[in-house]
Amino acid sequence: MLHIDHLYKNYGKFQAVKDLTLHIPQGDLFGFVGPNGAGKTTTIRMVCGLMLPTAGSIAINGVDALTHRKEIKKQIGYVPDFFGVYDNLKVKEYMDFYGSMYRMHSGEIERIADDLLELVNLSDKKEVFVDTLSRGMKQRLCVARALIHNPALLVLDEPNSGLDPRARVEMKELLLNLRSMGKTIVISSHILSELSEMCNSIGIMDHGNLVAAGRIEDVMEHVFGNDQLIITLDEGRETALRIASEYPKVNVRSAGEHEIRLSHTMTKREIAGMVGTMIAHDVVVTGFHKQEGNLETLFMRVTEGDVGIEGDVGIEGDVGIGSAARKEGAAGKEGNRDVVESDC
Repeated sequence: MLHIDHLYKNYGKFQAVKDLTLHIPQGDLFGFVGPNGAGKTTTIRMVCGLMLPTAGSIAINGVDALTHRKEIKKQIGYVPDFFGVYDNLKVKEYMDFYGSMYRMHSGEIERIADDLLELVNLSDKKEVFVDTLSRGMKQRLCVARALIHNPALLVLDEPNSGLDPRARVEMKELLLNLRSMGKTIVISSHILSELSEMCNSIGIMDHGNLVAAGRIEDVMEHVFGNDQLIITLDEGRETALRIASEYPKVNVRSAGEHEIRLSHTMTKREIAGMVGTMIAHDVVVTGFHKQEGNLETLFMRVTEGDVGIEGDVGIEGDVGIGSAARKEGAAGKEGNRDVVESDC
């Protein structure tokens, strides 16, 4: 579906995006994660044709996005982080206007707009002026507008920014509904808890690098192991580490003065046996518990630079996870290109 290969974006000597390779299959709801300035929005703008890359390629359904820009724009629905609406138009007029931009016939626009407004729960707002809508309603209207031409790919940049809790829930339900309909969706956000409830795959960016990507469960398993066990203790750290290392199903992930983190594939009985052995060897164990990995802890781990997830990035077929490995190489020979106008 969406293929990004060896993508760079330079601003002078500054590399905003560095050797990004990512393949997203049809029907995925892909979450783009990263702090402000990580390169998410820059990547999204290049995908949507709003900005040309310094080097690399982008293709949607096999069509080169850089050489067939007009054709590609018909395949993309884009909801930017700061969206604009025509406040002097009614909701119905707003949808009519955008449908006409894609050279759709009036009857077709009316039929599709009615369906989309029902989808985003705005059917009763057709005759209401856009400027009277709440921010959450305006955001859902922008999603409907982005879908008016039935694009193959829907791209949303920080869609929940500035929304109240109720509006965020409504947006999440809308995106899950679209996913169930088979739409391919790319959504960027730094609100990790929300992405974990919606997305089936993720990509994590940090300082212009794609440091991890793949199915959420695959990335979690790679970083945390099957399970993570935290053992707290007052004395006997070195003895505890020695005993843990003797178990073939255990890997020591980190060791502090009073805490040891292990990934393992042991049964509950085996865990109890290992901890019992530690206690028998005078390790003062004050507690132990299992910790499930989540996107927040995953993000902190992979952006620390101590988790080596090597290889090409991709989430198609058997390729589960990968990393751009913080490459600092040259960005190609094409030089910088400016932001370009687009009706995406």
